[in-house]
Amino acid sequence: MRNSEALPSSPAPVRPRSSRRAPGSAAVPRFALYGETASPGQEMLHIEEVWSRSSLYHWEIEAHLHQGLYQILWVRQGQVSVLLDESHESVVGPAAIVIPPGVVHGFRFEPGTDGLVLTLSARFLVEGEFQAVGEAFRALFAGPAVVRFEAGEAPMQRLDALLRELAAEFMLPGNANSPVPLWLARALVWRLAQACDRLRQAGGAAAHRHQAQFTRFLLLVEQHFLEHWSIEQYASRLGLSTPRLNRLARAESGRSALDLVHERLTREACRRLVYIAAPVASVAEELGFADPAYFSRFFKRRIGMNPHRWRQAQLGGLGDAAAPT
Repeated sequence: MRNSEALPSSPAPVRPRSSRRAPGSAAVPRFALYGETASPGQEMLHIEEVWSRSSLYHWEIEAHLHQGLYQILWVRQGQVSVLLDESHESVVGPAAIVIPPGVVHGFRFEPGTDGLVLTLSARFLVEGEFQAVGEAFRALFAGPAVVRFEAGEAPMQRLDALLRELAAEFMLPGNANSPVPLWLARALVWRLAQACDRLRQAGGAAAHRHQAQFTRFLLLVEQHFLEHWSIEQYASRLGLSTPRLNRLARAESGRSALDLVHERLTREACRRLVYIAAPVASVAEELGFADPAYFSRFFKRRIGMNPHRWRQAQLGGLGDAAAPT
């Protein structure tokens, strides 16, 4: 809620919005908190609502970095376009965005996005930390990451409850010497590190499943490419939709399913043109092309020259007598 009890932003004044700088530029600004002059932080942690700072900048936080500060952006609801070094992606809440020190980052929020930004200094680990929490902290901040959650699931609810409680404790008057915010922050780091580990394990299982599906697709191509199956037929046999099969192919090979089928057909055409002494028209028919002219166009589109010329080039220019046409 945006009322008198809303979380404060940092007490230092926020600078006017600056002109855009390229993320890769040496001029990427370094801030303690965004819009504030970089200086050694006295606080071990700081937490504020997303709107309190981003709304001053038209919901856009330009590319910048922090030295010695670790951040967790918790997107409870809404959407944000995220820059993490050279990576760009769109994130819909609920999600946690993990930002280690030195990582160039920027955000473009959908107006009204609800969430919190937790900033932790290196002192967070030094003063009174438990070894297990330190290990969880190092694992969590090993690199920038986006951790997505399902709305209403137990891990998401636990993290949100911890963040709400941490925010409430942080804004209590006279909390400067209270250990409670630090306890809650350590519990949060522990919980988020656990969630990341579970998601990595689930991602590994999903990757294995995708690799198995892709292998099945390649085996089907090997069995049926001479029959000129459509991509819809391959997808149906695999129990996938055509768009999903294409996504799978691109994820595993960087190419569309159709391109992979055409690659296999082209490879077979090249093999037969070199090793089988038969006219091009016969090779085309064996490859399932009813029209030799269509085969020639297909081959030239894939290889860059027609089948007859390619065959001559591969056979060392022996001439028409040595290579049937």
